[in-house]
Amino acid sequence: MRLRRAPQPAEEAPQSSAPPPGRAAVRRALPPPGQLRRERRSLLQLRERRLRDLGGLMVEMYRRDQFRQDLIVDRCTELATLEERLVELETLLAASASRGRIREAARCECGAPLFWGAKFCNQCGRAVSAT
Repeated sequence: MRLRRAPQPAEEAPQSSAPPPGRAAVRRALPPPGQLRRERRSLLQLRERRLRDLGGLMVEMYRRDQFRQDLIVDRCTELATLEERLVELETLLAASASRGRIREAARCECGAPLFWGAKFCNQCGRAVSAT
């Protein structure tokens, strides 16, 4: 049987969000990949709907010759927030897929390690092949 602590009332909660100096940060486990993929799929569908809505809004504003920049900025901010969350989900999915697997680092002909997305070797300056 586990005992739980009673929740602290809001007025007694500590004001600082940083952990106390002597405690280490808790590392949380990754969510299941299926849950991440479902969230990504729903966010992609929502993103597509919002993009279509934004396009329709722009056409309607053009048709009426009444542009409201604040409305467009709000919609674009929503889309940017969705895109940030999608990038986070992609990162989490990549981390969960690569968990437990060690991949050999790509190396140049000179033997220097190549960073992901590099077009040239940092050591010798040779162009990195597409393979």
